[in-house]
Amino acid sequence: MENSFWTAFGASLVAALVTGIGIYIIRHFEAWGRKYSIYFVCFAAGVLISVSFLHIIPKSFELSLYAPGYLLGGFVLMHMFNRFITAFVCERGTNPSYGIGLVPMVGIGFHSFIDGFVYSITFSTSIFTGVLAAIGMVLHEFPEGIITYLLLSRGGFSDRNALLLAVIAASLSTPLGMLVSWPFISNVSQAQLGVLLSLSAGALVYVGATHLLPQAEKEHRRFSLLALGAGILVAVLIVLSK
Repeated sequence: MENSFWTAFGASLVAALVTGIGIYIIRHFEAWGRKYSIYFVCFAAGVLISVSFLHIIPKSFELSLYAPGYLLGGFVLMHMFNRFITAFVCERGTNPSYGIGLVPMVGIGFHSFIDGFVYSITFSTSIFTGVLAAIGMVLHEFPEGIITYLLLSRGGFSDRNALLLAVIAASLSTPLGMLVSWPFISNVSQAQLGVLLSLSAGALVYVGATHLLPQAEKEHRRFSLLALGAGILVAVLIVLSK
C-alpha cells in the first residue's frame, strides 16, 4: 500500500508538471498566445465538452444511480457561480471581464482536484490500472494549463496573478486532490466517486458550452471551427487511450 501511495503521488506530480510546462510555454510566447487565444478557447471548448460526454458522464452513470441529478447540479452550481461573479465581482470591481477567467478556472480546478481522487483510487486498485488511467489523464494536462492561463489573461488579470491562479487551479490541485483523498480512499464507494465525477462533468459542460463557445461566436476568426474540431479530435484520442 505504501508503494502504491508513492506511485500515485508521483503520477499526480507528473500531471502537475506537465500542466506547469504548458503554462511556462505560453508565458514564454505570451504575445503569440494573446493574439491567437481565441483558437485556444475553441480548442478548450471542444476538449471539455467532448471528454465530458464521451467519458466522464457515461462513467459517472455507471457508478451511481444518482449521477444524472448531480450532473445537473454541477451545471446549475457553475451557472450560479457565474451569476455571483458577474453581480458581486465584475460589476463592482475594477475589471468587468474577470468572469471570463474566473468561471473556467473554477471548473477546471475542480476537475483537476477530482483527477487527484482518480489517481488514488486507480493506483490503490493496482499499479497497472493506475498507469492506464494516468496515460489518458496526463494527455489533457498540457493544454489545460495553457487554456487556464490564457483565459485568466483575457479576463484582465495581471500576468503575475494569471500565472499564480493557473498554477493553483490547473496544476497543484491534482496532487492536492490525491493527498486529500488517499487517507479516505478505502471508504470511498463507487457511487460516491460517480457523484464527484458527475459534478465535475456538469461544471465542465457549463464552462465549454455556455462560457467558451459564446466567446468563440463573438470573434469570427477564420480557423476557429478548425480549432474546435481539433479539440474534439484530441478528446476522442484521450478517450480511446483509456
